[in-house]
Amino acid sequence: MKRVVITGSTRGIGYALADAFLAQGCRIIVNGRGHESVEQACVDLAMRYGSESLYGFPATVSEPEEMEKLWSYAVEHLGAVDIWINNAGLGHDTIPPWEIPAAAVKNVIDVNVLGLIFGSQVAMKGMMEQGFGQIYNMQGFGSNGRMREGMSVFGTSKAAVHYFTEALAKEAEETGIIVGSLSPGMVMTDMVLERFKDDPEGLEKAKSIFNIIADTADNVGPWMVEQILSNDKNGTHIDYLTRSRMVGRFLKSPFSKRDLFADDDDENQDI
Repeated sequence: MKRVVITGSTRGIGYALADAFLAQGCRIIVNGRGHESVEQACVDLAMRYGSESLYGFPATVSEPEEMEKLWSYAVEHLGAVDIWINNAGLGHDTIPPWEIPAAAVKNVIDVNVLGLIFGSQVAMKGMMEQGFGQIYNMQGFGSNGRMREGMSVFGTSKAAVHYFTEALAKEAEETGIIVGSLSPGMVMTDMVLERFKDDPEGLEKAKSIFNIIADTADNVGPWMVEQILSNDKNGTHIDYLTRSRMVGRFLKSPFSKRDLFADDDDENQDI
């Protein structure tokens, strides 16, 4: 029964991870920026798993003091933290970098980079004190150096995540704390769709590739949790959309009827 903290777990892949950990009998702390979103996520999860193993704590990851409070809350209610996942992330509209408002740029860097660093600092110090623990950082588009139009700032933030996580794992080698990274691939979440809120034509063009390489959070979450729970190696990179899986998707695409944008009653729907 692992004790788990997941930042940004009120929706999307973070929520799917929380759901999957609970399904495995773990105890978790749900985190988000607002009280209402955290409360609603906890209510929804409690309807499936009960409330005995579930807690919620609103905190902004880009504020180090709030990350410290999140750690203290977790230790108070769980006794210790076995797994800390820095999942919270923000995206931006798929537009050229010179058109992205300064406030939006700052928000993406604050959450995706500074928030992840602050969370890692707090978790690392706490785990070294308790003598055990695992930290996982959520990667994303840009982590492997790939580029795409309209993704410059987001990709830059995830490239920074990749570097920081590799460096943290190396510096943690003699501490006994495991540091790893999570790469869920393309997951159809609100954050992905929000990039196209002012570009419906762009979304229509993207649907064909999404239906080939993307997946639902409900599929990705349980798989990633199984890998996390079985991992005992520092520096591990848990990658859902491997090269072989992607190649297989493309080879099967002419014969596949996958439709991630079908109506709500379709079995593929998870948005």
